Amino acid sequence: MRWWPCCGARSMSFRASAATSLRDLARERYQRWLSRRLPPARTITLEQRRLFIFPSRNGFLFMFTLLLMLLMAINYQNNLAYGLTFWLSMLFVVAIHFTHANLMKLVITGVRAESVYPGQHAEFLLRLSCQSSRSGHYSVRLLWPDCEALVDVPADGSVEVALHVKVGKRGWFKPPRLRIESLYPLGLLRCWSFAQLDLPALVWPQPVPSERPSSIDEEEGAQGFSDETGIDDLAGFRDYRLGDPPRLIDWRSYARAQPLQTKLFSAPVREDHWLNWSDFSSGTDEQKLSWLCWLALQYHGRGEDFGLRLPGAEIPLGGGDRQLELVLRALALHESSGNAGE
Repeated sequence: MRWWPCCGARSMSFRASAATSLRDLARERYQRWLSRRLPPARTITLEQRRLFIFPSRNGFLFMFTLLLMLLMAINYQNNLAYGLTFWLSMLFVVAIHFTHANLMKLVITGVRAESVYPGQHAEFLLRLSCQSSRSGHYSVRLLWPDCEALVDVPADGSVEVALHVKVGKRGWFKPPRLRIESLYPLGLLRCWSFAQLDLPALVWPQPVPSERPSSIDEEEGAQGFSDETGIDDLAGFRDYRLGDPPRLIDWRSYARAQPLQTKLFSAPVREDHWLNWSDFSSGTDEQKLSWLCWLALQYHGRGEDFGLRLPGAEIPLGGGDRQLELVLRALALHESSGNAGE
């Protein structure tokens, strides 16, 4: 008597696991089929083979109402009920055409993707364009996980939309498949499509403050002055030479009947900093990348020149936003011994 409940529980557990496996298998095959049918691209035009259409919840309710009206018309043999039922059915058929045509020939272009740090939301700028000069695309909804937008695209025009998606680890982040749908004009049918945009976003390493290696401290501790003429600190005087700028002449001494003299200024020596992978003897590869990223941001914030030396790669000394972009890109795409990320 005790054996049967145990067998029943095992049977139910087996059926549940089998059903879950079948759902996962069906979902995996569907995703593969969708990837083959809708390959990734930077610019995607919604054509016949890309569009799907099906009645919405209101559409099913509308069809059920039509069925009731038809049964009542048959039961009472009422010509007015027949006419109203067939007229509404024709309206439903016409709505299929207009709902499908609303997304037909819509062009989605990936403009740019913002580079961010892990865990942040990257901005993806998309451009929706209409190729027709007669009618536009209305009530177009763009859907990504935790992000959506509703836009109207004018006839023979375009509109730009910014969507935000949370990124993962460093490296290239490929955005999820974008869902484009519309219920226009009556909300009875849902026409949708998917767009896998070839628009990856670069994810930089997470900057983590660290104790600077002794080599960097010694480098930054050296301060001095150059022999080049500048406008920072007064270094001395020399005899006037023909062609010296008037603003550098010591007019006070000349007013005291002394010979003309030219002021000499010296500028502080500008240290060049190298971000060396080998300076860090401890820590994992990801920690070293995070420390180097933090140092690069520090040097850039102070307006100093810096370079980067990684195993198998080197970025020469430089400064400014362009130099910071090059360094962060090299750090983000560095192939470490672990997983570099996507």
